[in-house]
This record gives sequence, C-alpha cells and structure tokens, in this order.
Amino acid sequence: MKSITRILTLKNGYHLWSHTFNLGAKDKLLCVHGGPGDTHEVFERFGQELETLDIEVTMYDQLGSWYSDTPDWDNTEIFKKYMSEDYYLSELEEVRQILGYDDFYLAGHSWGGMLSMMYANKFQIHLKGLIIIGMIDNIPDYVDNMKKIRLQEFSSAENAYMEDIEARGEWKDAQYQKYITHLYHEYINRRQPEKKSHLIDIQDKQVYNNFQGDNEFVVVGDLGDWDFSKEVRTFKIPTLLSFGDHETIPLDTAKKMNKEIPDSRLVVTPDSGHNQMIDNPGVFFSNLRNYFLDMRAGKSMN
Repeated sequence: MKSITRILTLKNGYHLWSHTFNLGAKDKLLCVHGGPGDTHEVFERFGQELETLDIEVTMYDQLGSWYSDTPDWDNTEIFKKYMSEDYYLSELEEVRQILGYDDFYLAGHSWGGMLSMMYANKFQIHLKGLIIIGMIDNIPDYVDNMKKIRLQEFSSAENAYMEDIEARGEWKDAQYQKYITHLYHEYINRRQPEKKSHLIDIQDKQVYNNFQGDNEFVVVGDLGDWDFSKEVRTFKIPTLLSFGDHETIPLDTAKKMNKEIPDSRLVVTPDSGHNQMIDNPGVFFSNLRNYFLDMRAGKSMN
C-alpha cells in the first residue's frame, strides 16, 4: 500500500511533519506520541503491522518535536501561548481536521495517551475507538509508583543522594545520571541496546522540562496535578488499555481504569518497559490486531 509524508500547515502558521502508511485503507488510526517533546518513532512499525487489516495509520510530530517546527520558546508570549495541555489538545483536533478523519481510531502513548483521553472526553463524537498505551488517568498515582520503584531499586543512602541532587537541581551530576540510566534500562527501554537511537538526543528539552521535569523519574512540571479519573468513566467507545509489565506506570491504576471504563480491555505486554511496542513487539502487536479484529466482529472489549 502507498505511504506518504506530508507537512501539515496549522492555522497559527507553524508546520507539523506527518507520515501516513496504507493510504486509502478502510479504517483510520491516528497516533499521538509521548514525551512531551519526543517524536513519532515508537509508531513506525504500526503501518506494516496493520497493513493486512486494511488500516491507514498516520503519525505526526507535535509542535516543538524533531521534524516539526519549533517555536522560539525563549519568547515569553509564545511560550505562554503554546506550552500548555490545552494547546496540544487543540493541535490534535486540527490535525484530525486537516487529515479529514472522522469515525476514526485514536492511539496515544504516554503523554500522547493523556492527550488522547482529553480528546475522547471533548471530541468523542469523532472516535470509533480509543487505544491508550502506557498511560493512566492521573499523575499522582504515577508519582507514587515511581517512588516505590526507586525504593526497591536503590538503598536508602542512594535514594537520599538522588533526592538531594534533585533538590539542588544538579541534574547533570555523574552519579545521579548513573542511577537514572539504570532506571531507564529497567523501566523505559528494556531492550538493550535501544532499538531506536540517534547520534544525538532529539527530544525537545524545553517542552519536556516544562511538563515533566528532567527525567522520567521525577514530575516537577505542569503535569504534576493532572487527574482525569472521573472523566474516563464517561467514555462510551471501545477502549484498549495496553501496558508493559515492568514499566513506570502502575498496573493497579490501569486495572481500576479497566473496571471504570464501561467497554474497555486491559492487556499487559510481558518483559516490557514503557516502550512496550519496541521491547516486545510480537505480543504488543498481536494484542493490537486482536482489538481491531474484535471491533470488526462486534465483540465487547470486556
């Protein structure tokens, strides 16, 4: 099937990079990447894996991400206008409009899962189905789980050292970075060496630091108090919740979401960190294809 790369021009004048696999296929799937400030890369196999199911897959880089325009974040007015959850939600809706998608599937990974939940709450009328990958409905549970992870991975002295470094904001401290690298290899990218790599770190640090903080194991940015646990109960679309069995996101909260979202299914990818589609693609994509097959057969997600 045909695949194309397109530059999407937004009403604000900025441009977003996008790529569509299986152009013209029966069903449409729009993928929203994580970070914040990361890129589309975790979705690069989706088109190939879903081609036999006749599914068109579009991925895009959000504003500030590698292949898309990056605003002048040092400009206070620009920063205030675009560096918000509301902006990235509106951007997602504008991307949908440009693509002409309706009655489509939406897949969000991590931060993209958060945006996808917000989108489903506001624009559910456009959705045929929702796929949440490695994201729960609130940040406080996520923060609590990361604290547990750190306690089980490091001694009390090591944890005290990390906390002191974080309080001082000395993020580049060599020993601290050694601890954080260990956590990334255990809970984010378990497949080593990492399958996806560049010669440099391409993450937009200003976007990431604003919303998250310095790394995945602290949340000191604007996301800290986000809680959507009440809103997810209103979802009336078939929802797939996909999590790795060894990642930063607490499975207990995912199980609670599974109970509270009426037509939802929870699947767990074994031996996988936060990037489960890369750590264990065989199981991940089998679960994903089964979701679409059951949707077409009219089966409940429960």
